[in-house]
Amino acid sequence: MPVTRDRPYTGMNFHVDLGLGDGPDAGVSEVLFPAARLQLNEYRNGNDRTPETRKLSTLTHYDNLVLRRGVIGSLAWYRWWDEARNGGDARRTVTVTLLDEQGNPAMSWRFLRARPAGYLTSPLDAVEANTLFETLEIAFDRFELE
Repeated sequence: MPVTRDRPYTGMNFHVDLGLGDGPDAGVSEVLFPAARLQLNEYRNGNDRTPETRKLSTLTHYDNLVLRRGVIGSLAWYRWWDEARNGGDARRTVTVTLLDEQGNPAMSWRFLRARPAGYLTSPLDAVEANTLFETLEIAFDRFELE
């Protein structure tokens, strides 16, 4: 599905599917993608002729996916977090789709067995008229890029 082109895509047209439906609950304003790292162990046989070690891949580590949206009065994110907090099976597949200028899918990130790990609302401040945001931090087992 990835569509290659000469010019890079802008990061402002995207759709997030949390499995909650495509209503206002999907209106994410910011996506912070997680870092993905391979744990490498150094190994060397005692009888190797060279003093260099070999690097062996062992575990894969992912930071959490972070989503932000303006507070719109929906409790969907909180309810999903609350389900995970109370020990329910809150795992879902979360898909972030980059859209081109015409609104067509260009590429997608799929986060498998995703569940909420943190929920935060920005501070209320009577001095500044800033948008009130809620942040959902999502842990997952694996991601795929399509």
